Amino acid sequence: MNNQLKQLIKIEERINYLLQVKDYANWGNLEGFKATCDQLKQNLYDHTEEQLDAEIRKLNDSISFLEERAEEHLSPMERVRIVRSIQRFSLKDILENVYEDYTELGGEEDANVDPAMICAKATIVRRVKKKTYTSSVMVIGQETGHGEEFRNGGSCKPEGNEKALRFMKVAETEGIPIHSYIFTPGSYPVEEYPGAAQQIARNIYAMTKLRVPIVSMISEGGSGGAEAIGLSDYRMMASHGYYSVISPEGAAAIEGKIREGSKVPKELIEVCADRLRLTAQDNLIRGTIDRMIQEPQLGARRDDFAFFNQLREEMIEATNKVVLDTKSFKAFRSLEIHRKKKHEEDDRQVMVSWDLNKEEVKKLLELRSQKYWQMATFGYTGEPEATQNRYNLAKVKTEKVYYTVRYDILKNHKKQVHKVLKDVSDEGSVMLKKLTEPVTAVIGMLNKKKEKKPVKLLTYTNGHKEEDRIVDPLELTDTYTSPLANEDRTVSCPNAEKHNCKDLWIPDLYGEFAGVCETCGHHFPLEYQWYLENIFDTGSLRFFNSHISSGNPLEYTGFSDRLQSAKRKTGNNAGNMTFHAKINGIQIVVCMLYSDFRNGTVGSAEGEKFAQACDLAKRKKRPLLAYIHTTGGIRIQEGTLGVVQMPKCTMAVREYIDSGGLYIVVYDNNSYAGPVASFLGCSPYQFAIRSSRVGFAGPRVIRETTGIDIPPDYHSARNALRRGHIQGIWDRREFRRNLHKSLLTMGSSSLYYR
Repeated sequence: MNNQLKQLIKIEERINYLLQVKDYANWGNLEGFKATCDQLKQNLYDHTEEQLDAEIRKLNDSISFLEERAEEHLSPMERVRIVRSIQRFSLKDILENVYEDYTELGGEEDANVDPAMICAKATIVRRVKKKTYTSSVMVIGQETGHGEEFRNGGSCKPEGNEKALRFMKVAETEGIPIHSYIFTPGSYPVEEYPGAAQQIARNIYAMTKLRVPIVSMISEGGSGGAEAIGLSDYRMMASHGYYSVISPEGAAAIEGKIREGSKVPKELIEVCADRLRLTAQDNLIRGTIDRMIQEPQLGARRDDFAFFNQLREEMIEATNKVVLDTKSFKAFRSLEIHRKKKHEEDDRQVMVSWDLNKEEVKKLLELRSQKYWQMATFGYTGEPEATQNRYNLAKVKTEKVYYTVRYDILKNHKKQVHKVLKDVSDEGSVMLKKLTEPVTAVIGMLNKKKEKKPVKLLTYTNGHKEEDRIVDPLELTDTYTSPLANEDRTVSCPNAEKHNCKDLWIPDLYGEFAGVCETCGHHFPLEYQWYLENIFDTGSLRFFNSHISSGNPLEYTGFSDRLQSAKRKTGNNAGNMTFHAKINGIQIVVCMLYSDFRNGTVGSAEGEKFAQACDLAKRKKRPLLAYIHTTGGIRIQEGTLGVVQMPKCTMAVREYIDSGGLYIVVYDNNSYAGPVASFLGCSPYQFAIRSSRVGFAGPRVIRETTGIDIPPDYHSARNALRRGHIQGIWDRREFRRNLHKSLLTMGSSSLYYR
């Protein structure tokens, strides 16, 4: 009877699993089968063994039939439920069954730095020509557990992601591969140091150039939480997993405009899960993953040992592939690629060493860069100007040579000459000066500037006559007045009760006062055109890549019409404007995310324009400014094509900064989510306009995720400064002056314009 009882318990587990997948609907009479199973367990000894065996066979056949039907018609949301099941395999199960041995690094269970993130030094066994070899790897991933509350379902706090970064660097020091496993619905949204967004940005920034192979496997990949450990040389995904910009429930709440506390309709959740294209097959088609690992029927569970054996081979194979791609010997590479036939024993023909020399590391980083630069290029329309035709390609090559000669050779030569002049006697100095006069003359000709036309300035006279003022070229230019100034009425400052602010006459507030309360300094929002016209030198703006246009690559229902509406409203094709500008004669490259186009959200077009701006600034050796008028995060209607803009743009930023560039970020109004957690948050110089709000998740998401009701000023610029997430707060009236000062005092002293 014990054997029959075990069989009934196993069948009951399968029924409960199907009920969960089908959201507890009485699909296929599951409730009836469950009642039959319960009845047989309770009346076990009222039946003979033959009768029990017959009943169990009938139950088993019925459930097997339902499992097959369910597998054939799995919806995207059902795959999400499979991933969330407590019967799903977890990282601990992988460590126990895929690796030969492992040592968890950090505390155990709830004594860990963050129990939702596990880092382990592990060994994996490889079999080559009937011989076994043991190799060390660093395993990093989120641990969902099997119902343990303290693991937050794999939602890591900032300290968990910080731990992951720390041990990634240990792996880099030891020269061993990193295997990352992604099991997260998203990161835990807290702003306290080190902060959710800022720590994810640090992780992605570091991973772009880690000098060891990185292989990742996704089971549940939720937005920024997945990207915190997801940037890799080879990305795989379990066939029943999901990888998405947002949870289906979150997307449904946004799309349905559901009020906080109200229940989101199940039907809308199902629809959004389908629209997000979050399955492994969807991601494989769109190139956001490299390979799909086939799972058993209805997904692998914690006791699917055949799947673990398959996963071991997949991880070894992927690591070999990454390493072999860095090798220069094509014959050796092809020898590894061509395997024996499937019916033969699966022995590898060559032992691939996972150690890389300097040249192979260089190739590894080049391939990683190319991989992410090429992602989501079909998610927009229009080709970047730099690659449009042969003329532009030739122009780019010429510019590279010109600016390299001008700034890397001539300027460095001049610096070396000056250094020598300081160290020699007056007599030697005179002689060297004569020798360097030709070089100095050439540099002088190249740096000769055109005469600047006088510009009208936005001034604060304080009662003095205009003609008595000394013109300051760093005051705001007065070439644009906000249309908000046309109303003939007064408005009260939000801080009037606290600071006794006077009522403000609108023409003055949005004219002379630049939208700032004179008493308390509160900044009223201003449209992006005000910044375009009043911050930069008059007539210096030259836009580029304006023809790159946001698209609807997922064919998200109704989104094409919304996009067209945004394009008509703004006259622009994307939510990111990129242009050349000058600040008191200093040439810079600017990216601007602005509110009027889909709330400044980032999709494939916006990411491509940002990456191209980084490349142009790198080529022309100019400072790069990211002014964030507003960003609502990653555009959910582009799914993971939007999410991959986080590592893609961070890769572009990293390569620009590594080349010696100066990257400055200025936040304004509301700046949240993915961009802040990646290519913005990784800047060493981040500032915020007073009264702006900066953070990872909005108040509603924080309340729903953590149950904590945050204070009204939780995301304020002042709190961001207190936490160390930004380096300063700027007054809008001093934007131009502060930006000019930053250009002259931050970054390398060898920047070309110094």
